[in-house]
Amino acid sequence: MNNDLRAHDSLEVMHDAPDTAGADARSQEATPAQRPAATGRAIVITSGKGGVGKTTVTANLGTALADAGRRVVVVDADVGLRNLDVVMGLENRVRRHSLDVIEERCTLDEALVRDRTRKTLSLLPAAQDREKDDMPLEGMQRLAADLRSRFDLVLIDCPAGIEHGFRNAVVGAQEAIIVTTPEVSAVRDADRVAGLLPHDMPVKLIINRIRPHLVKKGTMLTIDDVLDILRLELVGVVPDDKDVIVATNRGAAVVDIAGSPTGAAFRRIAARLLGEDVPIPELQDRSPWLQRMLSSLRRSRA
Repeated sequence: MNNDLRAHDSLEVMHDAPDTAGADARSQEATPAQRPAATGRAIVITSGKGGVGKTTVTANLGTALADAGRRVVVVDADVGLRNLDVVMGLENRVRRHSLDVIEERCTLDEALVRDRTRKTLSLLPAAQDREKDDMPLEGMQRLAADLRSRFDLVLIDCPAGIEHGFRNAVVGAQEAIIVTTPEVSAVRDADRVAGLLPHDMPVKLIINRIRPHLVKKGTMLTIDDVLDILRLELVGVVPDDKDVIVATNRGAAVVDIAGSPTGAAFRRIAARLLGEDVPIPELQDRSPWLQRMLSSLRRSRA
């Protein structure tokens, strides 16, 4: 990746003049000196290209990090097209959203949705009946700081594209994880997004939905191919697995499926994000017979 491109295309728009809408209403808010210190880590999970699995990555990393004893909130930044609540099986519990908090129609506590089984995992939903342009950059930045004062980790699920929704998702983050699949178009978009991130922001890479048998046949990019193009720190490789579809349709986390290689990959990524030295295993191509046998074992355990 061209470092000059990253510096040149860095998000200058983040430093635009603050949004003045609702300034009178916000005058009653606590001043920055009165607010708790924002000590948590805010990580935006982005890609540029849609359909590479950002939302699934966000939900499962959040779950794995909560299981590791951290206080975690996952934030849906895709105003108008929210999906994170569905992936987490929380759609029936959503009453408020992030714009309600920013526009002072409710408190942050009223908008947060607690996970059904994990007390240290929460969701902040996006508005489904609003437009991405309705989200002010300053409001999102302030909201992210408030979340960092309450949680150890804030994972922001970035919408596809590089327009206003992308800028909103990035403005409150200190770190970034770029998700790509081993396809030329996805890798190209990942490279473009890396160039748009602030030049001093730490950026890590997750290669998602890799299929070892296609890599072996030469019809899918290898891990080394992707790294040669992007030149980012690799934090994890996630194999393609039908368990992801099953879990998503059930509103469950794939990390909870016993024996799932995808779930195990997400848990290893969470450990690396927490500073543990966990090697990235070499993905093995499984024969159809072995795949059928492992699927049968998983069903019997369930």
